[in-house]
Amino acid sequence: MNDIRTAHLIDLALEEDAGLGDLTSRAIFPAKHRSRAVIDAQQDLVICGLEVAAAVFTRVDPALKVKLLASDGDWVKKDAIVLRVAGSTAALLTAERTALNFMQRLSGIATQARRFADAVSGTGVRIVDTRKTTPGFRALEKYAVRCGGCFNHRSSLGEHVLIKDNHIAAAGSLARAVRLCAAAAPHTAKIEVEAKSLAEVKAALRAGAEVILLDNMTPKQVCAAVLIIKGRSRVEVSGGVTFATLRDYALPGVDVISIGALTHSVMAANLSLNLRGE
Repeated sequence: MNDIRTAHLIDLALEEDAGLGDLTSRAIFPAKHRSRAVIDAQQDLVICGLEVAAAVFTRVDPALKVKLLASDGDWVKKDAIVLRVAGSTAALLTAERTALNFMQRLSGIATQARRFADAVSGTGVRIVDTRKTTPGFRALEKYAVRCGGCFNHRSSLGEHVLIKDNHIAAAGSLARAVRLCAAAAPHTAKIEVEAKSLAEVKAALRAGAEVILLDNMTPKQVCAAVLIIKGRSRVEVSGGVTFATLRDYALPGVDVISIGALTHSVMAANLSLNLRGE
């Protein structure tokens, strides 16, 4: 996680939700009114976002006392208590929704990632995320993917070269796009090329691609591409892969399967905060 960026996101979220104050809580509870609260899981899940939630509480009121009862990446059962917090009742309730929003989103991603990681266990294939993330939340969401047991693809456009169909079309040819990138990219940057056909796989190999992304191919086409590549390039499969078809693509010779659904369409995990009198 990027602590500076996360702190900024917390401030934005609190400004959005409580920038005008918490009218209800301040009206009901005097400043000295204190309570204890717990956050518990309402389903079996991989917990993620505990430290972010703790930071939300202490950002609202530094005097709040937060105790974490689990660690990010832990598998927790329904009804398990994962966090305790005590202090000003008004502060607790002001922070409640923002803290839960972070935890529910991140735990949903981590839980989804665990399902996908478990599904390919023993195959040697890595499941990785994509850049299909909530704007501004990429570092947190990719952290949640790791907590669930999957891996990260590039986090930004500057990490390594990925030549896609639009790059090839604008450059005039796959070979020219690879040649230009090889001349300009740092020596540490891998050159990956997207291939939509077996002919493009062959062209990518001739151009010297270090990674070939097999885009929207069937399992049968992936097998054929792997036979062509013969270990001369790392193989990524992407596009059209669902949880139901995942094992069909986790084939010998495939190194990585990238799944946008790890982040872009995840259902939030069910967690709740319950207040208890001091």
